[in-house]
Amino acid sequence: MHNFNVFTGEPRKFDPTFKGPIYNRGCTDILCCILFILALLGYFAVGILAWSQGDPRKVIYPTDSKGQFCGQVGSPLEKKPLLFYFNIMKCASPLVLLEFQCPTTQICVERCPDKFMTLLKALQNEEDREYYKQFCKEGVDMRKVSSGQETFLKSNAVVEARAVAMRIFEDYTQSWHWILLGLVIAMLVSLIFILLLRCLAGVMVWVMIIMVIIVIGYGIFHCYMQYASLKGQAGSDVTIKDLGLQTDFSVYLQIQQTWLAFMIILCIVEAVIILLLIFLRKRLLIAIALIKEASKAIGHVMSSLFYPLLTFALLFLVIAYWAITAVFLSTSSEPVYKVFNTTECMYSRDTCKPETFNSSNVTTECPDAECLFAFYGGETLYHKYLILFQFYNLFLFFWCANFVTALGQVTLAGAFASYYWAFKKPDDIPAYPVFNSLGRALRYHTGSLAFGSLILAIVQVIRVILEYLDQKLKGAQNKCAKFLLSCLKCCFWCLEKCIKFLNRNAYIMVAIYGKNFCTSAKDAFFLLMRNIVRVAVLDKVTDFLLFLGKLLVVGIVGICSFFFFTGKIKIVEDAAPSLNYYWVPILTVVFGAYLIAHGFFSVYAMCVDTLFLCFLEDLERNDGTADRPYFMPERLLSILKKSNEGVKTVD
Repeated sequence: MHNFNVFTGEPRKFDPTFKGPIYNRGCTDILCCILFILALLGYFAVGILAWSQGDPRKVIYPTDSKGQFCGQVGSPLEKKPLLFYFNIMKCASPLVLLEFQCPTTQICVERCPDKFMTLLKALQNEEDREYYKQFCKEGVDMRKVSSGQETFLKSNAVVEARAVAMRIFEDYTQSWHWILLGLVIAMLVSLIFILLLRCLAGVMVWVMIIMVIIVIGYGIFHCYMQYASLKGQAGSDVTIKDLGLQTDFSVYLQIQQTWLAFMIILCIVEAVIILLLIFLRKRLLIAIALIKEASKAIGHVMSSLFYPLLTFALLFLVIAYWAITAVFLSTSSEPVYKVFNTTECMYSRDTCKPETFNSSNVTTECPDAECLFAFYGGETLYHKYLILFQFYNLFLFFWCANFVTALGQVTLAGAFASYYWAFKKPDDIPAYPVFNSLGRALRYHTGSLAFGSLILAIVQVIRVILEYLDQKLKGAQNKCAKFLLSCLKCCFWCLEKCIKFLNRNAYIMVAIYGKNFCTSAKDAFFLLMRNIVRVAVLDKVTDFLLFLGKLLVVGIVGICSFFFFTGKIKIVEDAAPSLNYYWVPILTVVFGAYLIAHGFFSVYAMCVDTLFLCFLEDLERNDGTADRPYFMPERLLSILKKSNEGVKTVD
């Protein structure tokens, strides 16, 4: 029995003074709070330093061989936004990986050339000579150049890639307002779904399950119809492997194998969902009861539905600060010029100055040498520690993002715990539960939130480093190192998932009892271990049902956006924008809809998890007698075949 308690701890004992989240609490994990504040001050210092040294124009505008910005407003190159490579094939040189610059002349031009011929041919015609003059270096006399100059070359891959990027950008400019409308619709659908779930939780769960099956079934039917319609058409039997990589993605939709692959994937998803529902059917009633109680809790704490907006806003600030700081750090360098040449030269790759290069002895000994812009760098103390600043920026990004998420979890957990431990609902629920819970979290538990977020941030940074090493070793032949790296990546992925799960439950205990992070994590872990079967089944079944809800919202919005942007809705056919790739706005809307649905359903998930832990504590603390009545509603009491003697709880 003693060994068993080592892994599960002692069950909770009855405490007549416990009435829910403790209000008389003190500050926890003060040292970690101070460390977090100092880290934030350092983060602001790095940001200020980066903003004083950086130049974002180096990212926004392409740079020519002289380090000038193409297309910069107010500069001589304002009307020349594009960068032209004299010989783009030289970019395939391994030297590019070391110097971060193609060893060929680059100039800013107004538009890319649409004529391709040798220089000799161009010199034979006055019109062609004037046309190609815009693609020559400044000061070059077209009549004096020799036939030994470089020819204008065309790289299909680069041109096509740029064309695809431009077409995608054009699609966004044409459809951005419709994308925003789609995201608003996703928000409304999520809100409507949650409100309906509050009123008709049991019915909505079954409707949700059936609707997901129908939506996926329609996808299978649509894929089959497309597959059948292409049968017998010329070229439709070409395989994806034979087709290769195409920049025009609509080509893939013209072959049967694409729709067959889509249909097989959807069939597998459909089969998995149906099998899970069959084998877990006995647990669905208990899961529905938890969701019903969560619906009722959210109904009494409606402000919790809008808390994700605060989380989104804070995460947006964290991401924006990180991204802006990263851009300024990456551009806080001076242009470095080096000698580039095609023949053997002792000065090759030496640092040079464009202003004095033509008068130096380099051009005498190496006639074909040029002083070209190579990269941005520097030799100052700041530049030497630049990589450390970038690492610090990344680490603080993870820490702050995890802190924002933890703050939301503690706030919602405190609000929903106040609901559960109110014996007479809603009379005993304290006023403004979300606001009060947020105040307690910031006032007393900033250190605990920073502690849990720090642990998670360390693991995430290690995962980023492992991914970086994996990219570096892609071309290596050491299979042992690759295998070891893959094992480490897998282990740290699992570790991150475990820490997230433990942190989430630890934050619930912090919100209820006001203890430090380690004590709360230990109490949560032991409580879950004492009820491992319920945790493994009920909690995960509920998570699965909520995931189906997200899937349904995304499916509805995704199908509606598909029919709209492809012009298949006759009523609004004329309003649909003309697009190069209709999948651009569709994928954007689908991705945004998932994020929005995830935000709203995360409130439900946190509510269910909080009520579940409170439910387990209730079973251990109380026995249903008049002195120790259960706080759970009649619905859960009847499922567990328990009752309160002489006391009636409000359901």
